[in-house]
Amino acid sequence: MTLTLTLVRHGRTHFNARRILQGRCDSPLTRDGRAGVRATARHLAGTPFTAAWSSPSGRAVATAVEVLRHHPDVALRTDRGLLEYAFGVYEQRPERVLDDVVPWTDLVTAVLAGTHPGLPGGEPGADFMERTRDVFARLAAAHPEGHVLVVGHGLALAAYLATLDEIGLVPLPNASVSTVEVAADGTARITSLALDVAGQGHVAARPMRTPTPVPSVA
Repeated sequence: MTLTLTLVRHGRTHFNARRILQGRCDSPLTRDGRAGVRATARHLAGTPFTAAWSSPSGRAVATAVEVLRHHPDVALRTDRGLLEYAFGVYEQRPERVLDDVVPWTDLVTAVLAGTHPGLPGGEPGADFMERTRDVFARLAAAHPEGHVLVVGHGLALAAYLATLDEIGLVPLPNASVSTVEVAADGTARITSLALDVAGQGHVAARPMRTPTPVPSVA
């Protein structure tokens, strides 16, 4: 038995286009973002999804609904474990404001390692990584085989991928597609990574300078 997870980052939002931090806050998809999501939806139209999950954030749900227009028999469910990392007091502020306090690479390195205490009013790195591992473990347990759509966020999805291989934080373009195969024994491997099928580019994807291995859980 094999489970295939198709991971889709939400479409481009107004905050993405303006380089404004959005973790737990939300903003709607832009016209261009919706067009990108529709392109991804067409790309995945022939994928035999057996289940679909999304972060409850509006931008993720809107993306998932568009993808599932080609799969009317598949019901969408949400799970708070798929929410984006919480940036605390820096939510809805320009990315450069946070960059002036802590470089993105340094922040994400510590978050992925589970050592960052969390930004003021935000989420500790250890809590974020624990819920990320937990939600994907629960999805795999609930769906031991089949093909599951998972729609989420740039940092949250990339953090999960970083737990599977020493790839650091891979920048995921809006509406991009990555796939993971989970074997019956629970081992997982990345089979495709950050495919920009919608041609959205890296406007809202922030790369790290060097790969950062993520410690495995004993």
